[in-house]
Amino acid sequence: MTAPISESWTRIENWLAEHAPATYAALAPPADPADIAAIERVIGRPLLRPLVRSLLRHDGLLDQRGSLLPAFYRPMSAREIAAAWQLLTGFYDQRTADEKGDEADYDFMKIGSSSVLFGHPQLIPIARDVGGGHLVLDHRPEIDRGRVHEAEAVEGIMRVSHEMWTSLPVLMEAIATSLETNQPLNGYTPVVDQEQRLHWDFIPLRSDRTVHRS
Repeated sequence: MTAPISESWTRIENWLAEHAPATYAALAPPADPADIAAIERVIGRPLLRPLVRSLLRHDGLLDQRGSLLPAFYRPMSAREIAAAWQLLTGFYDQRTADEKGDEADYDFMKIGSSSVLFGHPQLIPIARDVGGGHLVLDHRPEIDRGRVHEAEAVEGIMRVSHEMWTSLPVLMEAIATSLETNQPLNGYTPVVDQEQRLHWDFIPLRSDRTVHRS
């Protein structure tokens, strides 16, 4: 059974405080509930509860160079989420999505990527990397509701297969366990640099040498 996201945050905080104090110090204070309400007004729907609970624990990461999440992602604040959602949805092609219909969802589930779904208004950005890619939390009512996907302008939305992306609570629990055990997480190993920041080194599995993420 997956641990509550608050429990995983406690484990992550404890590890960071001992091993990566610079990243620990960069954890933002809790989000203002008014900022969360503002996101929900902007996107026109309630945020999933795990995301709300996470934001109420830490409103993103203050260190713009930090990558608290594997694959070099930095969790965003409530205000950053609202701004990123407005930016990404500007790229959504509703006409093409309507023309593709169920075919777009079929391709996404079978192939694992979709350019049609990029910017979909129910795929809410929650983290970003230095290259401008995002993690998005699926708020659609279909089978992937609550799942975390990667989003990049060139490749579109990518449905990564590793179990850690099943949901935000699963992802946070997997991160906590990887930190505590120093075991790789889908090829990403936690390391602490000389400035006492957490980073993730990527060493692909032999079968994944030709694919950066899986």
